[in-house]
This record gives sequence, C-alpha cells and structure tokens, in this order.
Amino acid sequence: MIADERTRTVQFAYDALGASFGKWAERIEGDPWERFLDELVARMPTAGRVLDLGCGTGENPARLAERFELVAVDLSEEQLRLARTRLSGATLLNGDFSKLDFADHSFDAVTALYSVIHVPRDEHRDLFARIERWLKPGGLLLAALSHVGGEDRTYEWLGVEMFFSGFDAETNRRLIDEAGFDLLLDELVWMREPEAEVAFLWVLARKPA
Repeated sequence: MIADERTRTVQFAYDALGASFGKWAERIEGDPWERFLDELVARMPTAGRVLDLGCGTGENPARLAERFELVAVDLSEEQLRLARTRLSGATLLNGDFSKLDFADHSFDAVTALYSVIHVPRDEHRDLFARIERWLKPGGLLLAALSHVGGEDRTYEWLGVEMFFSGFDAETNRRLIDEAGFDLLLDELVWMREPEAEVAFLWVLARKPA
C-alpha cells in the first residue's frame, strides 16, 4: 500500500467514525492513559510546550491543554472538529504527523497515544528520530505502541477499513534507544476493549540534556 492510500484510509475511517469513536473509547476498561499522563506531567516544566500526535476527539490531550501550551495534530478533520470543544486555546493542525516537520528543540514533550500504529512500519525509525530532534534537551516522549510484530495491513475495524502497523515490543524499545532516548518507564499493559482484550507497550523516554 502506497503512503497516499494509507493516509486516505486512516483519514476516511476516523472521519466516518466521528463521535462514535470517542464513545467506543469510553467503554474500554483498564486504559492506563491517565496514569501515564500523570507520570509525564510530574516531570514537565511549569510552562512547557507539548506536541500531541493523533489527538482524536481531544479527550486525552485535554489534560495537557489545561496546564501547557499544546499543539495537537490529527489526520481527520471530523476528529479535530470534535476536539475543538475540549482543546480551547490549543493550536490544532490537520495533517499527517508522519509527514509534518517542526523546528529543532520546539517542544518539552511529545505524546503519541495509540497513533503510531497507523504509520507504516518502515517509517517508525525516522519518526522517532524526528521526534527526538523536535524535543528540547531533557524533553520527554510518551507513546503507546504495538507489542506484537506484523506486516502493514488493512482490515475492518469498528465497521470501517483501517490501516495498522507495528513492531514487537523489543524492536520498539530498540528503535527508541537508537533514536537517542533514555527509557524512564517501559510497561506492557493489558486492557479490555469492547470486542476483546488487547495490550500496548507504554514508554516514557527522555532526550538527554
């Protein structure tokens, strides 16, 4: 699948899901995102600047928008429309974060919660390297990543066609290390989505000062 087809697939899927995606997410049991955001916030400077990659309806980054200067990116115009009510004051960008670029040392933290799984596997290494460059020295990366390997694939998910990708947990750890980060937290967490139990590798990493 070429990049443009992948982009159109993900964009159309989240546009079509609209508010139902947020309602589905609310039914997940054991999602640890609040705990890991608390871990991130505890390590942040008082007046920090945060980049969120794949903000969706804005529920997760809303906690960051209350305390920090937030830039939030999403491929779906419909998800961004929904996010605006939660992220007042934030800068919202409609685009493919795997293709965007920012100035070096622009952010104190970057978050990517369940969004890197929609980026082709052969682009993950470069994405982590660019995130490292966007961060200030001592900046933080919080990401929820795949823990199982597999080829890039498209299949029906929540009634729409969706693109997924991912590496196994050990490869993800290695890619983050090779990008220049020091791992602070590294935890495989299981949770129950409405359809089945799933797990993600949660990582909190720091760019050396």
